[in-house]
Amino acid sequence: MKKFFILLTVVLLLFPSSFLAAQEADVPQAGNEEAASEIAVVEEKIEEAAADIITSATIVDREPEESLNFFQRLAIAIAIVAGQVLLIWFIWYLFKRLDIKLEHSTKHKIKPFVIKKFTVLGAKQVVKIIEFFLRLLKYFITAVLLFLTLPVVFSLFPATRSLASALFQHVFNPVKDIAVNAVMYIPNLFKIAVIVIITRYVLKALKYFADKIEKGKLVIPRFYTDWAAPTYKILQVLLWAFTVALVYPYLPGSDSRAFQGVSVFIGIIFSIGSTSAIGNLVAGLVITYMRPFKIGDRVKINDTVGFVVEKNLMVIRIKTHKNEYVTFPNLMILNSNIVNYNTSSDEDEEGLIIYAEVTFGYSTPWQTVHDILINAALATEHVQKKPKPFVLQTKMDDFYACYQINCYTKDVSRVPAIYTLLYENIQNGFREAGLDMTSAHYRVITSGNKQLL
Repeated sequence: MKKFFILLTVVLLLFPSSFLAAQEADVPQAGNEEAASEIAVVEEKIEEAAADIITSATIVDREPEESLNFFQRLAIAIAIVAGQVLLIWFIWYLFKRLDIKLEHSTKHKIKPFVIKKFTVLGAKQVVKIIEFFLRLLKYFITAVLLFLTLPVVFSLFPATRSLASALFQHVFNPVKDIAVNAVMYIPNLFKIAVIVIITRYVLKALKYFADKIEKGKLVIPRFYTDWAAPTYKILQVLLWAFTVALVYPYLPGSDSRAFQGVSVFIGIIFSIGSTSAIGNLVAGLVITYMRPFKIGDRVKINDTVGFVVEKNLMVIRIKTHKNEYVTFPNLMILNSNIVNYNTSSDEDEEGLIIYAEVTFGYSTPWQTVHDILINAALATEHVQKKPKPFVLQTKMDDFYACYQINCYTKDVSRVPAIYTLLYENIQNGFREAGLDMTSAHYRVITSGNKQLL
């Protein structure tokens, strides 16, 4: 037993020597010869101290070998194993009691895991996850105790002492390497922390100015308020990409071939599988700064008329008057004709012109038709009195003339209802005037070489 603990002391004493040797590898590159010589002197002193301890350990350990026989050593080993068995049994008993307590406290103390009113995990699921990690911890503690017991027991017998030392080295060497690497990585960790902290504060400043611009409290000439949010998102992505490029050299294993191979593989997959996605993303950026429409506008894209309810960097969603949701990829939007009805209803505009056409024979005076159409438009709700509605005569056919009533409105969201009211008022106006709105239609029917009228 004494030899085991003395061996542990020697290893712990040699640990600074390995750390100094790692530091010494960097000293010649920096050209600091004085520091290298100092480290060499310290290493020599550590090696001399270790040699003295090993010598004393050998002398001290000879006495137990001479004083203890095989059966005494076996008794000590059995006692150690029995003690470890009792300790493991006690630990397993404590974990079992903890599991029972968790089962009883499910309904009272343990609450479900909720994120923004969405229940991610129920109380029972949380308990199962806790029990799973407790089992892992129990098995880990048991494995550590068993692995520590074996070197101690093997060190009692001269024939197995080399095996005990080998087992101990198998555990200690990886731990020592991890500790040395962790200590050596601390400067890079500080660099990464500084870069990330600076990035976060820069993003907070950009977010502050973006909110001010979006709310109209900060005005930049020729920079629209609806550009603030997408511009902030673009700068956020670019800044984080720049941060990743700065942090990458300081990541552990960044210079290894495995790390580089994974990075290249991810880049290839991203470039091959996201061609259309990148196209839609670029088209979304172009549409954002073109400003053909904004959220809530009534637009017509190809043959679809509706209101813009969602606009992002990938797609545009439109809600029609029938409550149908139509999704357009941004790449398609960029190549389509877009009609925005809301741009005519701005404060500095007269309003959107809606129109309807009727046909009347030439026996009806055009002045009468004009008066009826204008009065019907003025009687329609949501139609502006100024500018005043007007009539255009768009066609003169062989049997009738075509009249078009035009009126202004700024209630673009009510266009279908306005058309309905306008049609009703036109019909009522001609009915009250005693005029029949039906017009005669003629067609030519051919039979052989004869034409019948």
